[in-house]
Amino acid sequence: MTDTTEIQGTVRARYANAARDVTGQAKVTDGASCCGADTPVITEEQKAVFGEALYGDDHRALPENAVLASLGCGNPTAVAALGEGETVLDLGSGGGIDVLLSAKRVGPAGKAYGLDMTDEMLDLARANQAEAGVTNVEFLKGTIEAIPLPDASVDVIISNCVINLSGDKAQTLREAARVLRPGGRFAVTDVIADEDMDDATRADMQAYTGCIAGALTDREFREQLAAAGFTDIEVQETHRVHAQAASAIVRATKPA
Repeated sequence: MTDTTEIQGTVRARYANAARDVTGQAKVTDGASCCGADTPVITEEQKAVFGEALYGDDHRALPENAVLASLGCGNPTAVAALGEGETVLDLGSGGGIDVLLSAKRVGPAGKAYGLDMTDEMLDLARANQAEAGVTNVEFLKGTIEAIPLPDASVDVIISNCVINLSGDKAQTLREAARVLRPGGRFAVTDVIADEDMDDATRADMQAYTGCIAGALTDREFREQLAAAGFTDIEVQETHRVHAQAASAIVRATKPA
């Protein structure tokens, strides 16, 4: 599946289901994962590499549903070095955990945007924001290939296991560069494919919406970031999430 619109529709349906899974039950103790099979519930095996386990104690003061809807492969707020007064944008913000954590780090003088294309996730995120009582947050509807913000409007872009889901990653990275201010920082966690990932895995759309088959390799990520105009590019593998893929911290800078 290579058509961007078709990919977006498939990904949207899966993550809408993940949001409904969280909000449809009083307590989903196993959480939700972007990398499950037919169900979004994290398996015992997946708990160590996806979701809540990667946040340490950072999430303790957040609403339970924000934590249960955590679908990522890392903790981008811990690697973004956010400062007081900064404006941060989370690409594919889901239930809002990274946006709410970012809002606390940038403080009242800063702002945290969350961008998501799934109505169910946006509803969940806004409910979590209201429960947390965080005011310096705004959730936007849109795609990461067409960010609904002006040029040079944010200081930092974060994302957690989402860029691999894009059907046009080059455009996503160009958009990230566009909305960053000069000197702005790109600091995401994402799935990185092994160079020898087999064709069967890449062709499996279930794996695509589960973070694996749509992933760039380390080399491809660096090349596409450079093509979008980024410098100071770093890709650091953190842990394996699949026989043919790993989670990684990816950092880059928009030249000043």
